[in-house]
Amino acid sequence: MSKLKCIIVDDEPLAQEVLERYLENIRELELVTKCNNALEAFEVLNHENIDLMFLDISMPVISGIDFLRSLRKSPAVIITTAHPDFALQGYELDVVDYLVKPVSLERFMKAVNKALDRVKQHAPSERSNKADFMFVKSDQS
Repeated sequence: MSKLKCIIVDDEPLAQEVLERYLENIRELELVTKCNNALEAFEVLNHENIDLMFLDISMPVISGIDFLRSLRKSPAVIITTAHPDFALQGYELDVVDYLVKPVSLERFMKAVNKALDRVKQHAPSERSNKADFMFVKSDQS
């Protein structure tokens, strides 16, 4: 399997740096870019095939939760936030995991492993190019 492309969406430079440092140690993931807000992330998602998004909740202009709700099709999402009280909303939006800052490397790795499993499960296989149905012609005498 090729590397999964990911982005970090967080308005805090220190939080971006921590996640970026953690990502440098994971061969299966490739960091495409870091976005300071949801509008920047929206542009990236429209031009790149992103598999995984690390998303903060409290950001200027639009919150991470509202941004996630606005997407027609979302990559796998791991929420990274200082606010534990939004966890239920995150899971209602089918996020892979919910990390509360400060994020330890151990907890980060657990979330990434969940994301890798989910993306692999939903990855198109060779069989997916074929139809999941067949037509049967019968003689109705």
